[in-house]
Amino acid sequence: MANLKPVPVQDPSTTSSHPLDPLTAAEIESAVAILRVQRSLGQRVRFESIVLNEPPKDFVLAFEDGDAINREAFIILFDNDTSATYEAIVSLKERTVKSWAHIPGVQPRITLDEFYECEIAVKESPEFRAALQKRGITDVSLVMVDPWPAGNFGVEDEQGARLSFARCWLRSSPTDNGYARPIEGVIPVVDLNKMEVIRVEDHGVVALPPNDGNYAPESLEGFRTGLKPLEIVQPEVPSFTVVGNEVSWQKWNFRVGFTPREGLVLYTISYEDQGRKRPIIYRASLGDMVVPYGDPSPRNFRKNAFDVGEYGIGMLANSLTLGCDCLGQIYYFDAALNDSRGAPVQIQNAVCLHEEDFGILWKHVDWRTGQAEVRRSRRLVVSFIATVANYEYGFFWYFYQDGKIEFQVKLTGILNNAAVDSGELPKYGTLIAPQLAAHIHQHFFSIRLDMTVDGLQNSVYEVNTKAEAKGPDNPQGNAFYAEKTLLATELEAQRTVNPMSGRYWLISNPSVHNELGQPVSYKLAPGENVLPFAHPESTVSKRAGFMRKHLWVTPYRPDEMAAAGPYPNQHPGGAGLPEWTKADREVENTDIVVWYTFGHHHVPRPEDWPVMPVMCTGFSLLPVGFFDRNPALDVPPSDGGNGHCHT
Repeated sequence: MANLKPVPVQDPSTTSSHPLDPLTAAEIESAVAILRVQRSLGQRVRFESIVLNEPPKDFVLAFEDGDAINREAFIILFDNDTSATYEAIVSLKERTVKSWAHIPGVQPRITLDEFYECEIAVKESPEFRAALQKRGITDVSLVMVDPWPAGNFGVEDEQGARLSFARCWLRSSPTDNGYARPIEGVIPVVDLNKMEVIRVEDHGVVALPPNDGNYAPESLEGFRTGLKPLEIVQPEVPSFTVVGNEVSWQKWNFRVGFTPREGLVLYTISYEDQGRKRPIIYRASLGDMVVPYGDPSPRNFRKNAFDVGEYGIGMLANSLTLGCDCLGQIYYFDAALNDSRGAPVQIQNAVCLHEEDFGILWKHVDWRTGQAEVRRSRRLVVSFIATVANYEYGFFWYFYQDGKIEFQVKLTGILNNAAVDSGELPKYGTLIAPQLAAHIHQHFFSIRLDMTVDGLQNSVYEVNTKAEAKGPDNPQGNAFYAEKTLLATELEAQRTVNPMSGRYWLISNPSVHNELGQPVSYKLAPGENVLPFAHPESTVSKRAGFMRKHLWVTPYRPDEMAAAGPYPNQHPGGAGLPEWTKADREVENTDIVVWYTFGHHHVPRPEDWPVMPVMCTGFSLLPVGFFDRNPALDVPPSDGGNGHCHT
């Protein structure tokens, strides 16, 4: 969970230096105070999120230092007494509530405060305690409770209720890895508005797995030897500069933001070329994610987690520390967020910024003259890591000196699991320890890329490589070529990867050309990917329709921010990208948003237990005709005297 700390609040009248700067703690407190007074809010109101109400794109792009900024907060809140959800916009400058709207029939994210309160409610439930006693468990203090979202399975008496179906484990001691012993078959159902257990599902007693799953140093018998020091040293200051939330490095320039739902947000990404700052992406963020599990049993069929839309991946961010998560000369960004009662809280060191050596950037040896030219590659890393109960996700943006951008998710932590009977071999998972199984599952990530390749007028083309038919123009049968096809409307732009044709997509500006007459472009190059195995009519497929296509393209709309829609928690499905794109709007030569979905397919291994080695997945954005030639020719040679280039 996030290391949330109360924030000492300062004067909220302090003006921001840029319209995209995240809200400060003082602004959060001020927005809540204004809203409480002007809307006469009761004590049972919870604040799901309090974030910057981002100004219109044209205002931001035209902004110059010194221009006046009218700061606004966008707030989602809900009333536990009435189960009603509201959206509000508060003007911090005018100290007024500019808008107030009831959003019927939705459930906001489960807040971090509800996590803790839910665990207390479960442990105090007599029915739950009775289920524990049935299994010989007497010490409730050693029970761990993880609130899982209820999903939406069409159950009539669940409609309109704010629910959690909790999962439980048992520690053997206060510092034990409790995830080694699931209390199988016992599922407390909690009304989060009343914060009470309304029933306990009991699907039958399964014995606790016998083995510990501890991995901390004090629980291990010894460490391998022979590992010599490897120092990462930058004796001078790092090559990047940070002014407020603006970062500049090796011709790159962008702004850092953070929201409780998305986590890290990058704004106005540009690259300086021949003295001109050329825009590439206006806003890049994690638009949504979902983890569908493959076990259909009554105990586990509800396991489908929307970690962005149901929990808020930003609220679960770690506080990063030097020497563990990031190495080198580090710059950290804190994240100012809010608890569910509207008080400002802070995640210290939520975002890490640092440089890394990345091997060879380019090289050639003239074998005739013996002359060798080689350049070392360096990349800038912007990252944050979130802990979602048992699982860790690291989100990494990489910027390279040759104009390449890479996004990578690093998956680690502890597998979600279930107890099985002795001798049982699970069909829908893997036995990872005696009487302990981990279910087959997938992780789907939707990245929202508000593209501005040399301007707002962009188009998307699909590129497939095709084999030329053998004939007069191809007598030896060796010919093949890349074919580019315009994706002119939203329905045309719903595409899947095809590694057999080398498929990729070009985001181009048809009105801007390089010196060769080619439209300037960025290439979206898929990495690992997969399609969902859940049936199209399954509830998770309906609720996470975005995962059924890898590419979506929409015209820019400021309210279309989340691939599964703004309120996926307990939503029946169909919202977000599937709903918006039914209109089949034009996406040619206009202001567009590119949504890329990539999936990681995980058949668990015994080697993933008790803590999983990192697995990586992601994609790249590479310049194609954006530059006239290799933009990294001006990277200077490394100093051979420092031992990096010769032995």
